[in-house]
Amino acid sequence: MQIIWHGQSCFQISTNSSKNGGVNLVIDPFDEKIGLKLPKLEADILLVTHDHFDHNNLKAVSGPSVGSGQAPFIISDPGEYEIKRIYIQGIPAWHDKSQGKERGRIVLYTLEAEDGLKLCHLGDLGQTELTEEQLDLIGDIDVLMIPVGGVYTIASQEASKIIGQIEPKIVIPMHYQIPKLAIPRPHRGAGIPVAKSDLGIKLDDIEKFLKIMGVKSIDPQPKLSVKKKDLGEGTRVVVLKP
Repeated sequence: MQIIWHGQSCFQISTNSSKNGGVNLVIDPFDEKIGLKLPKLEADILLVTHDHFDHNNLKAVSGPSVGSGQAPFIISDPGEYEIKRIYIQGIPAWHDKSQGKERGRIVLYTLEAEDGLKLCHLGDLGQTELTEEQLDLIGDIDVLMIPVGGVYTIASQEASKIIGQIEPKIVIPMHYQIPKLAIPRPHRGAGIPVAKSDLGIKLDDIEKFLKIMGVKSIDPQPKLSVKKKDLGEGTRVVVLKP
């Protein structure tokens, strides 16, 4: 499996299945008004964690150019799904620490490929800890994609506690400050114009998270290629280049 990060919470995931020719997934494509650019994205499956413009740019993702030519299969709600031998579970969660009173609900996703490799994307999680019910649904995770930038999601210290709850093999931090990223103030939903004066929020940078995790130095990678059989013991942090 290959995992590429495009910034914010947007990931491009490709499986290498011999049975179905491989499957391409995209999670949380953003609107470029946040200052970041998206490459041309194609996907068989498109996952959206919640309806904020920096996560729900459906128009930015087309269906696969080779094959049926159909639009991506879009998932934006909790539930269980099986598409092209990929098992997907959407799990309801909160975007804030007040049970949705500030920013509403989001959907967490787990993805399991044919080889047994299991991923989890925590979207814009705002809860300071996961509930027992959520943990039971998430289960054993090989690769965890977790927000660490604070402000509109959990910050580094809270992320480290949730990593301890899940105990994944690999952690990929996301939703933190990177060059050119400009988050609106306040965090606006779909269809609401954003003025330049709104672009004033700065998230925490990656160094704060790495320090809390006890990682002294790390070389960001352009992509992560991972197989179930190659996973070791313990938890390691992988930083991807957007």
